[in-house]
Amino acid sequence: MGMTIAEKIIACAAGKTEVHAGDIETVTLDRLMSNDGTTHLTIDMFNNKIKHPRIADTSKLVWIVDHNIPADSPKTAASQKKMRDFAREHGITFYEGEGVCHQVMMENHVRPGELIFGADSHTCAYGALGAFGTGVGCTDYLYAMVTGTSWLLVPETIRFNLTGKLPEGVYARDLILTIIGKISANGANYRAMEFAGEGLHTLTMADRISICNLCVEAGAKTALMEVDDVAMEYLTAHGRTPKATFASDPDAVFAETYDIDLSTIRPIVAKPHFVDNVVPADECLGVKIDEAFLGSCNNGRIEDLRVGAAVIKGKKVAPKVRFLVVPASRSVYKQAMEEGLLDIFMESGAIVMNPNCSVCWGACQGVIGEGETLISTGTRNFKGRAGHKDSFVYLASAATVTASAVAGEIMTADKL
Repeated sequence: MGMTIAEKIIACAAGKTEVHAGDIETVTLDRLMSNDGTTHLTIDMFNNKIKHPRIADTSKLVWIVDHNIPADSPKTAASQKKMRDFAREHGITFYEGEGVCHQVMMENHVRPGELIFGADSHTCAYGALGAFGTGVGCTDYLYAMVTGTSWLLVPETIRFNLTGKLPEGVYARDLILTIIGKISANGANYRAMEFAGEGLHTLTMADRISICNLCVEAGAKTALMEVDDVAMEYLTAHGRTPKATFASDPDAVFAETYDIDLSTIRPIVAKPHFVDNVVPADECLGVKIDEAFLGSCNNGRIEDLRVGAAVIKGKKVAPKVRFLVVPASRSVYKQAMEEGLLDIFMESGAIVMNPNCSVCWGACQGVIGEGETLISTGTRNFKGRAGHKDSFVYLASAATVTASAVAGEIMTADKL
């Protein structure tokens, strides 16, 4: 029986020639990422709960401060100091101020064929490079950190065959929100979401990261894409080579298969308070907003900033609207600065911030108050996600978010 990409990566990590959905395997991890959201808890368990604390392989660990940076309170400062000091003491690769964890990982570490645990749910973004990335909690992360291994229930795979090409003014963000709306927030629970087909080759790396990143919002254990020339060019440009490249076998077994014609996708908005509460963007036109956010691990790349800048150039942010523009990494920030994109945003009245999770995380600068409405390129729109429990978050593409910032109400770029 053939194997899927997910099965092949797990088989490799388990030292086996073949595994299949439903098997439970002990695997060796290639990399372990953690950020300032929970790392202080892992450190406390390491220091206080383990009889003989050790780290299996410090070279596999990558720790990133990105959620609250600069620190927003003495409590945050203390937890980040704990993380900083531990990383220095143990020789752990450590980033602070470099950007959102998943963007930093994609730029500097992820390789095709790797099995990666991240103490963050959107670790599935790494599937854009053909790596099995999955989010874990502190206890699972600690075990993997100490032993270098973990266990995995091999997931079933849902296959998405992509054909055609996205229309002008429609983005990968619209595609993945459409898919989540179609299969629901529980439609891929503990399954891998695999993307392939001729349509995949039309998507940029930025597109692919956006798609894989949001798959966890459908409950996916991981997301995976076949490694093609686009992925290899990105990898080469960032000075890395694959561990391995995998494609599903012709006789691989899929739990479900969806055929999606990219040319049929239209601008989408996810309404409060669930990511699968999606409707055509036109159905939300006119909803008044208080804040707009362009950034996050989902849509803070240079391609997204170019889209936003093209929409807002020569225009102004609507009165009484805050428009936060947050590049996903220092390298994206520098490139946006060199291309003059930040000047365009600043001249429009936008607030350009340092690379960080910002309002997508909902516990730092930019949170919204009671009764306020945010339109965002962030990852989630749960009740209270971006501030007060009685606020409202709509999710949309970079183009729709930017057009809305100008209009002062939800607006698509073509109608601005």
